[in-house]
Amino acid sequence: MKVGSRINWRHSTGRRIRVGLAALVLVMVGSAAAIAISATSDPPAPKYSSLARVVNPLGAPGRALGLSRVVIQPGAKIPLHLHQGTQLGYIQAGTLTYTVESGQARVMAGPGDGGKLVRLIKAGQTANIKTGQWLVEQPSNHHRAANNGKKPVVILLSNLLLKNANPSKLLP
Repeated sequence: MKVGSRINWRHSTGRRIRVGLAALVLVMVGSAAAIAISATSDPPAPKYSSLARVVNPLGAPGRALGLSRVVIQPGAKIPLHLHQGTQLGYIQAGTLTYTVESGQARVMAGPGDGGKLVRLIKAGQTANIKTGQWLVEQPSNHHRAANNGKKPVVILLSNLLLKNANPSKLLP
């Protein structure tokens, strides 16, 4: 078929519709470009959901005890940040790529009351934290994270932070 050829269709009203092949190709190329653009767009930002929070819990005045859930889609990244208190992060699904810029983080496995140290991630190191493992983070631990896998990473977080602190404090 030549580029200048026409394609004839019949509309439901019985009228004949003529479409130039060049026009049809332009529509198809435009559709393919739109699909390619949407396929290469940035992954959605991690989704943070606060599940429970108590301010000034018994034994920790001036603090807030929190429980939350974070879902990180494949390809998404969490920028350099810290937490203004102690935080535990349990990897419920997926594998988290975790980098420590300063300080250190302990990676644990097993039940909380009998958890065993899997690895100590020190400044300048990156490690993969797998499903069933959990992190112990302190305010001196400046870190970033990413989901380099093909499935979402789901993290359950428990933290004891300064009562007016955001869950994370971004760093330059």
